[in-house]
Amino acid sequence: MPRTTPSQTVGPFLHIGLADDPYAADEGAPGGLWIRGTVYDGAGAPMPDAIVETWQADPDGRFDHPADPRGARTSPGFRGFARCATDADGAYSVFTRKPGAVPGPAGPQAPHIDVSLFARGMLRRVVTRLYFPEDAAARAADPVLSAITDDRERDTLLARAADDGYRFDIRVQGPGETVFFDV
Repeated sequence: MPRTTPSQTVGPFLHIGLADDPYAADEGAPGGLWIRGTVYDGAGAPMPDAIVETWQADPDGRFDHPADPRGARTSPGFRGFARCATDADGAYSVFTRKPGAVPGPAGPQAPHIDVSLFARGMLRRVVTRLYFPEDAAARAADPVLSAITDDRERDTLLARAADDGYRFDIRVQGPGETVFFDV
């Protein structure tokens, strides 16, 4: 049996090392909704061995973190962080509440959810953002989203409305590849 070393990718140990809790908000929280999607690899096949992690502000635009300059306070029953492993079909689901706008160094940022992806073949996570379709004016003024000049690339960050929340598919490579940020 080969020994594992720090230079290997996350491989088969991915699900062992990262706990799964898909609830950023308490189940049944007022305004609660599901973010659902599928993670696809470079060949367009669903990835059954990935983990999607989300971090976001609460509906008032505050983070549950001491570094929030307005003070760490969030809505009751809201923690702002969730992690969900993909299933055999590459699907994930996270239960949360829609975030509010947050201040940024270059102006207000539109309501968004930061999304990290951990998966096979990756030495480091990749990070993207999910924006909401009904926030067109806020998205147009968002300094991060405005830095992406290609409309097709910008569209990869836009969730689609669904019956119980939103749909946000992630494509790691290839046609329609999701925009990832260098953080």
